[in-house]
Amino acid sequence: MDDLEDELRASGSVFAEDEARLLSESATSEAELDSMVRRRTSGEPIQQIVGWAEFCGLRIKVEPGVFLPRQRTEFLVERAIALGDRGDTLLDICCGSGAIGVAVATGLGRADLHATDIDPAAVRCAAENVSEAGGRMYQGDLYEPLPRLLHGRFNLILANAPYVPTGQLHLMPREARLHEQTVTLDGGEDGLDIQRRLITEAPGWLAEDGRLLVETSDRQAGTTMDLMKEAGLVTTLATSAELDATVVIGRR
Repeated sequence: MDDLEDELRASGSVFAEDEARLLSESATSEAELDSMVRRRTSGEPIQQIVGWAEFCGLRIKVEPGVFLPRQRTEFLVERAIALGDRGDTLLDICCGSGAIGVAVATGLGRADLHATDIDPAAVRCAAENVSEAGGRMYQGDLYEPLPRLLHGRFNLILANAPYVPTGQLHLMPREARLHEQTVTLDGGEDGLDIQRRLITEAPGWLAEDGRLLVETSDRQAGTTMDLMKEAGLVTTLATSAELDATVVIGRR
C-alpha cells in the first residue's frame, strides 16, 4: 500500500491514501490493480476506473465519457429536498448519470422520478441509476422525449445543464477536458445556450407552484435570473460559500 500511495502521489494525486485503498478494494487481481493504477496515473478520473462516484452519500454508477457528479451540485439537491414533498413528480433534465434526480428522490423518501438526456452514453449509464430509484429514463433533447401527459405535472425540475462558455473549455481541469465529452460541458458562447432553452420551456411543464432549480456560476447568476423572470417565474438566488455553489430557483 505504501508503494501504491507513493506512485499515486508522484502522479499528482492529492488523495493518494484514499485512492490507493479504493483501487485495492475494487481490483479482483494483481493484474487488474496494475491496470487500474496505470489508468489513474495517466490522469483518468478514479470514479470512471472503479465505476461509481459518491454523491450525497450514494454510490452512483458512472461510465467513461459521462459527466461526473460534482460535490458542489449537492447544494442543488439540498435545496430541492427542502422545497419538495414526499411523492413529488421530479424531472432531472440533462441528467448525465442521473445523480441529481436519484439523490433528490432518495431524500424525499418517495417520488415519481423522470430523467432526460440527449447523449446515448449518459442515457445508458443513467438508466440503471434511475431505474433503481423507481424512475423512468428518456433519450432526447431536453423536454422533447417526455410523454405529453407529464405536461404541467412536475413539482420540481432539476437542471445542471452545461454552462461553461465555449471559449473557456480549455481552462477546465485536465480530467474533465480529456475524459468527459465536450457536449456535457459546453454551454455555448456565453455558457447559457442550453439554460435559455430549458428555462423558456419550463413553465409549461411545471405544476402549479412547481419549481425549477438550475445550477449556474456566480458570474452567470444574474443572467440566469433574468431568463427565469422573462419566462414568468418568480426567482430566488441560493448560494453556498462552503461548496462554491450557485443555484437559481424559479417558482411558477
